Amino acid sequence: MANLTAKYMGLNLKNPIIIGASNLVADLDNIRKLEDAGAAAIVYKTLFEEQIELERLQLSEELNQYNDRHAEMISLFPDIEHAGPAAHLENLRKAVQAVNIPIIASLNCTFEDTWIDYAKMIEQTGVNAIELNFYSIPGDFKKEEKVIVTEQLDVLNHVKKNLKIPVSVKLSPFYTNVLNLVQMMYFEGVDGFVLFNRLFQPDIDVEKEVHHFPYHLSHEEDSLMPLRYIGLLSGEIHGSLCANTGIYTGKDVIKMLLAGADAVQVVSALYKHGFVQIPKMLKEIEEWMDQKKYDTIDQFRGKLSKKNMKDPFVYKRAQYVDILMKSDEIFKRYPMR
Repeated sequence: MANLTAKYMGLNLKNPIIIGASNLVADLDNIRKLEDAGAAAIVYKTLFEEQIELERLQLSEELNQYNDRHAEMISLFPDIEHAGPAAHLENLRKAVQAVNIPIIASLNCTFEDTWIDYAKMIEQTGVNAIELNFYSIPGDFKKEEKVIVTEQLDVLNHVKKNLKIPVSVKLSPFYTNVLNLVQMMYFEGVDGFVLFNRLFQPDIDVEKEVHHFPYHLSHEEDSLMPLRYIGLLSGEIHGSLCANTGIYTGKDVIKMLLAGADAVQVVSALYKHGFVQIPKMLKEIEEWMDQKKYDTIDQFRGKLSKKNMKDPFVYKRAQYVDILMKSDEIFKRYPMR
C-alpha cells in the first residue's frame, strides 16, 4: 500500500491534497465533509482588507444618510463602528476547532501596517500557517516594477518578524521574473510558495454593453504554467512548493509531484465534481504508485524537475522551437475542414 504522506512548510500532511481558499470552506459542515473526504489541509477563505473597508463605508453611509433632514439633527443613530475582521477571525477560530487537519489562513491587505496587524490577529486564532496573497493589478502607468516588489518584500520581512507560524506566499504569474522574485522572498524567510493565484478577470456583455464578472473556473490546461515553474524551482530553493490552478485528477497531482511540488491546492475540481473527487484523486495516486513500485512520494517527487533532468532545455524555449519544427503534427490531430 502506497504511503501518501507529505510535508508542506513543516506541516505533516496525510496526503498532498490541500483545499484552496474559496467560499466552499466558509461553512463548517463543508470543512468537516472535506476532512472526511480525505483533504489533508484546508486554506480558509481569504480575509480581504478592501472588503472590510468597503463594508465600513457602506455602514457609515447607511447610518448617516438621513442626518441632514433637520437643521438641529446630528444623527439618528448612536455611534456604531464596523467590527472589522472580528467576525472573520471568530469563524476562523471555529474552523480550527472543527477538524483535526491543518487550517491555513489566507490574507490580502492594502497597507503594510494592516498586513502586520491582521496577520498577528490571525495567528491568535490557532491556525497552523498563513498564506499571503501577493499580486499587483496594472493600473498605474508611472509605478515601476521595482517599487511593487520592494513593497511586497518589506511586508514579508515585517510579517515574518512578528509571527511564529509558517508563512507562505501565493503569487500571480504577472511578474517580470517570477524565479528571481521567489528567490528574494525565500531570502526574506518565506516558508512556502503557492503557484499561481488565479485572478478573476472582467468580461464584457456585448448585448447589454456592460462589464460583468463571471465565475470562470480553471481548466486542466491551466496547470501547465504552474507545472513549468514548479519544475524550474524544485531543488533550487528549500522552501515548500505548492501547485495551484487546473488540478482536477490524481494524474494532475502526480505530474506536479514529479515536477517537484510538495503539495497541490484544488478548488475548481470540487465545484465541478463535488467533494467525492478527493477520494477519486487519492485512489488514482495510490494505484499509480503501486504500479510504479513507489512506496512513498519522496521516491519520485522532483524526478522530472529541471535540476534532475539530463536534458537542460526541457523547461526552456528550445522546446517551443522543437514544436514549431514538428508543426505538421497538429494537422494530423486536427485535420482542416
